[in-house]
Amino acid sequence: MGPGVVVREVAFVRGATRLAHMAEQTLPEVAFVGRSNVGKSSLINCFLGRRSVARVSGSPGKTREINFYLVNGAFHVVDLPGFGYAKFSRAQRNVWRRTIARYVTERGVLRLVFQLIDARHPPTALDRDMLLLLKESPAAHVVALTKADKLSGNGRQQALYRTRRYVEGLGLELPLVLTSSEDGRGRAEMWDWVDVHVGPHIL
Repeated sequence: MGPGVVVREVAFVRGATRLAHMAEQTLPEVAFVGRSNVGKSSLINCFLGRRSVARVSGSPGKTREINFYLVNGAFHVVDLPGFGYAKFSRAQRNVWRRTIARYVTERGVLRLVFQLIDARHPPTALDRDMLLLLKESPAAHVVALTKADKLSGNGRQQALYRTRRYVEGLGLELPLVLTSSEDGRGRAEMWDWVDVHVGPHIL
């Protein structure tokens, strides 16, 4: 795969609200997770080179299922619901939090998780919770800083430095990738990580 990857085919497999309803664990998975309104659906579309695989909405909290997409017949991209959306009831937010937590820590075929954090702002308490949760996941963990096109060159470097310091302060050492669904920034680097962590499982 790598930066020259050609995404020949993307097929929606299913949406699941419970672990029991998920796709069979026969292929490796790459998951995208982040708090609501971080630009997850847009980045997935950019990553796959498609305009509307993952549904994009101006309203946060649109993704309410764990959606599975089969890529080139080789692995699944998994779109996890945005967490922390305030308009959901506390009970519903807690249900989704538990479901996401079980998925990222128990899913046997999960190889890589891209955690999305808005590059324009310091990590939030919700971002911190997910960073710490993913520490318990056997999957590789990469932080994708979204909406980097909204920042100047100096602003992007500040975002990298700020996030790296924050992550290190939690006792973590994680790769950081500046991304933008608008100009495609970071797409090749994300595919490089897929090549490292998923490629060996599909050869």
